Amino acid sequence: MKLFVFVDNSNLFIEGQRLAAVRSGFAVDIVDASNRHIFDFSWNIDYGKLHAFLSNQGGELTSVKLWGSIPPSDTFWKMVEQKGFDVRTFQRGQSGQEKKVDVAIAHQLTKDVYTGKIKKEESIIILVAGDKDFVPVVEDLVSEGYTIHIAFWNNASRELKEAATYFINLDSQHEQIRNGGPRRT
Repeated sequence: MKLFVFVDNSNLFIEGQRLAAVRSGFAVDIVDASNRHIFDFSWNIDYGKLHAFLSNQGGELTSVKLWGSIPPSDTFWKMVEQKGFDVRTFQRGQSGQEKKVDVAIAHQLTKDVYTGKIKKEESIIILVAGDKDFVPVVEDLVSEGYTIHIAFWNNASRELKEAATYFINLDSQHEQIRNGGPRRT
């Protein structure tokens, strides 16, 4: 099987910092962290380890596209590209920027399907996102016979998890994909 991966970097990063806040004892649970806007800013993604994890999902990694915001710097995004990601960026701070990223991801995913780049008989689509805005696209493609795995923290939208063919809970990988490796306690 060929793996086609679509990563919402901002969503993955922010929710990873919330999970780190819970695990560090800054918040009671993920709902508390979300409601009180609590993050553990020491947690960061090691993109090489994320890429390696995604490569190990039962097929040949064919495409890994990641959407992010500017800043960070061009140097940062060049490093992410060197780790094997096809990076697409949007200017941060614009009104509706996150929705713009979600729409861009959904557009690229459906474009790749409907132009025949992704063939349902030989492909697994992995969407690394937890936002329920992706539910209509995922439901539609699954109903047409495509295999879609959602890879995200356990706090991903329940509707998104249910719409997917399979859910990959990244909570167990939280420390493994941490920049600098697992924290020593």
